[in-house]
Amino acid sequence: MEGKVLCLFDVDGTLTAPRQVIQADMKEFLQKLRTKAVVGLVGGSDLVKIEEQMDNGARQACDFVFAENGLTAFQGTTELKGDSVLEFLGEARLKQFINFTLHYIADLDIPQKRGTFIEFRKGMLNVSPIGRNCSRDERNAFEQFDHEHHIRATMVKVLQARFPDFGLKYSIGGQISFDVFPLGWDKTYCLKHVRDRGFKEIHFFGDKTFEGGNDFEIFSSPETIGHTVTSPADTMKQVAALFGL
Repeated sequence: MEGKVLCLFDVDGTLTAPRQVIQADMKEFLQKLRTKAVVGLVGGSDLVKIEEQMDNGARQACDFVFAENGLTAFQGTTELKGDSVLEFLGEARLKQFINFTLHYIADLDIPQKRGTFIEFRKGMLNVSPIGRNCSRDERNAFEQFDHEHHIRATMVKVLQARFPDFGLKYSIGGQISFDVFPLGWDKTYCLKHVRDRGFKEIHFFGDKTFEGGNDFEIFSSPETIGHTVTSPADTMKQVAALFGL
């Protein structure tokens, strides 16, 4: 891979509509891009969810797949070494954090609550005030409510104040949740798997590139050339212009 260009893509809002399956035109586009560059995915979701969104073909369609920001990583179908948030925090601190967070959510006065308020992943915790079991309409309604009332941003500030010595980073992404992970385990974590492979350039494409968004760190990293996109269609437009596709 010496001297080649690597293109890394966020999934939600970049390659697919939020939590939706990749469309046929994007699948075809990624294969065209692979004739010009090495292609990788980097998402905060676990591998199962990424595979669902990529129509169960992520590891075949891309050269690299980085789930949970690269804590679970594949080059093709070969798994690379990762880390665990449980090992980082330890059981006692992890339980303390989860207990406080669930109590906080229980006391939140929001229009709707469903289920799965904390999803435990290998490299992070995903926290959702409404609960990840909400429907598509409920997800959209919460996103609008959160935009007006800053539910997630306020909750992050509370957790930062409550656990200042846990070495945790908080990143708001998607419509209904935010991620909690060790400092340095944001999407830049995936770069450890590629930085010594001799790439000429590493481009990153994502939609949550604003400060506090879950694409911000890798978008603004000195190791990458960052591109802000607004939709899968905009992703294809920008990449096509960049690589002459």
